[in-house]
Amino acid sequence: MKLSDALRKAQTLGLDLVEVAPTANPPVCKIVDFGKFRYDISKQEKDKKPSGTKLKEIKFRVNIDEHDYLTKIRHGEGFLDKGNKVRVQLQFRGREMAHQEFGMQLMVKVRDDLAGMSQVEMEPKIAGRNVTMTLSPLPAARRKRRFSVAADDADEETAEKSAASDQE
Repeated sequence: MKLSDALRKAQTLGLDLVEVAPTANPPVCKIVDFGKFRYDISKQEKDKKPSGTKLKEIKFRVNIDEHDYLTKIRHGEGFLDKGNKVRVQLQFRGREMAHQEFGMQLMVKVRDDLAGMSQVEMEPKIAGRNVTMTLSPLPAARRKRRFSVAADDADEETAEKSAASDQE
């Protein structure tokens, strides 16, 4: 369709002629309401943007076992790797409140272990029976995972376990 015919048809309908694909040969145009067209484009662009970072929480107890600690640290690394903030919460129960320094030592250990992935947004604070600290992720280029299990190591462990069960 010729440009003049398209413009005439758009005017008779009370709409606008909008160029959709200017680089195409021949250029592609639509007859639409220009205000609605701009609104739809802005809505599409808004949907493309990722929603803000989420806040994930990891709960600890003072007398946590080393394996459980490492599992929680790995989960924390995963959350930070995906760009989420992490709230680390330590709960005291009963007589544990008498030795809050152990809790603070654990929080320092968590902070140091996740230092390659995050920066401290809120220092550890004691609030009642809880100690809370918030970590935010470092830029993607500066993140270094320390505790993640490499895929090759996981495959080797699985192979060893299956070989051991076959021998029994």
